[in-house]
Amino acid sequence: MNRYGTTILRAYWVLTLSLLAAALAMVIWYVPDDPQSGPILRIVHIHLAAAINTLIACTVVFAANIAYLWQRDNRWDALGDAGARVVVLLCFVVLVTGMLWAKQAWGRWWQWNSPLTFSLILWLLYAGYLLHRRLPHPPGRRAMRSAAFGIVAFLDVPLVYLSVRMLPDSHLSIGERAPETVQTQIVWLLAVLFLSGGLIATRYLLTRLTSASDASTHAQHGPTQRPASPRMIA
Repeated sequence: MNRYGTTILRAYWVLTLSLLAAALAMVIWYVPDDPQSGPILRIVHIHLAAAINTLIACTVVFAANIAYLWQRDNRWDALGDAGARVVVLLCFVVLVTGMLWAKQAWGRWWQWNSPLTFSLILWLLYAGYLLHRRLPHPPGRRAMRSAAFGIVAFLDVPLVYLSVRMLPDSHLSIGERAPETVQTQIVWLLAVLFLSGGLIATRYLLTRLTSASDASTHAQHGPTQRPASPRMIA
């Protein structure tokens, strides 16, 4: 990466960290307490921002998988891998913040309603996607199977969205949207969006650099020679 690219990357992460710091400060000191739930409802800002960006990251993985099956380009495979890592991270945040809210609202950590169940399935599917990529398959076959797996996993995304829309009382909601609440939610959405994009781009670049380095080493030294078996020597 040249100096210009490095400067842009640093500026991007400075902006991202600044947004995260501002969002955290706003949710602690700026947003008023909910009259019924108290301070626990502040967590809904983190939960909602993570949930929306989880679905966006799932869409990135889905698009990358479709593009790989169409073009057989390893760059799309690398993008799918990077996006799936962010999906697993953000969906984990969604589940944890949802459990914290559930303990306060329902008196228990978990309830098997549709939004929570489909969200857990989503996390398991994309964790399985990443686990499958670590299995000892040839790179081409692994990419093909991962793309197919990722496309199937995306089918759970509309189920998560529709379950939340159709059962509004079974998940976190902000309630009355005071100006402070709306402003804080916008900052949180932007902060997590920038964080997600940065993490995806960083992982993608690392994967591409590693692939380029491996290809260069292979071109210089050639394939690794296997020792001849005793039978062949005889």
